[in-house]
Amino acid sequence: MKTSVYVLLCAALTCGLIHGESHDVEELQVESLVKPETCSVLSTMGDTLQIHYTGKLMDGKVIDSSLSRDPLVVELGKRTVIAGLEQSLVGVCEGQKIKATIPAHLAYGKKGYPPTIPGDAPLEFEVEVISLIQQTLWQKMVNYVFPLMCLALVPTLLALVGLYLYKKANGQKSSKKKAKDKKSKKK
Repeated sequence: MKTSVYVLLCAALTCGLIHGESHDVEELQVESLVKPETCSVLSTMGDTLQIHYTGKLMDGKVIDSSLSRDPLVVELGKRTVIAGLEQSLVGVCEGQKIKATIPAHLAYGKKGYPPTIPGDAPLEFEVEVISLIQQTLWQKMVNYVFPLMCLALVPTLLALVGLYLYKKANGQKSSKKKAKDKKSKKK
């Protein structure tokens, strides 16, 4: 009798019947709730979005909402919001509403954000994209081209400074030798 109770207890624990419904979320899940009829422009990294959002724990407790405030401005790629929310905003249209279920490692991780968000807590965000402003050519250059130019320019400048100092150091030695030679010839 004790053995059968023990086996049933182990089976219940294994199946998760005692712990209730599990909220383990391993990867980002994005569901489109409302999509406009015409969607000519999808968001990409570097674009600026204005969004309204409501963030919740998996039990439904609201942790934050922008509905009573001005829309949140998010520039994709600048890490101004948690990683999972930023990733869920890539590929959306102006006027679109999405529901993003974000695993803990793409939200606040093991530490959470006490006292509001416990550690290892997956989150659920409902987001409405109010406006989408595409990245301009100038912004693309500043974000992508200039850093590459700096990567190439810095070593080049360092090499030129090194070459200048090397030539200057060797030039002084030969000048000193010439001065000594002149003095020795005069004597």
